[in-house]
Amino acid sequence: MRKIIKINEAKLEGEVLHLHTEQTDFMKGIKPAGQIIADSDQYAFVYLTENEEEFVYVYLEESLWGDLQKAREENASVVLKSADLSLELDHFQEELNYLISNIEGNGNYGEEMVNKVENVFIR
Repeated sequence: MRKIIKINEAKLEGEVLHLHTEQTDFMKGIKPAGQIIADSDQYAFVYLTENEEEFVYVYLEESLWGDLQKAREENASVVLKSADLSLELDHFQEELNYLISNIEGNGNYGEEMVNKVENVFIR
């Protein structure tokens, strides 16, 4: 079964976007994989982290995209935070920029996903 970390809140503080989660159990022992993929069925970006056994998926749902765009504009670093752990998500901005440019006008992601991404990230 997939391990998924859901983000409860995103806060841009200075030059850092903090992604807050309550799922401390999945954060123990993970490290950034440095890659973002799209889940066009759920209208989400997914940052990949991993532990010694498997990938752990950090879901960045559409409700967070406005915060992601502000962080892109500021070229802010991105940190995943729980009550007692934090993890900087390596290569976040580069990966997000690459994925957005790949989705733009690309029907392979589905018309709805393309429209949603273009409306938030491409102006």
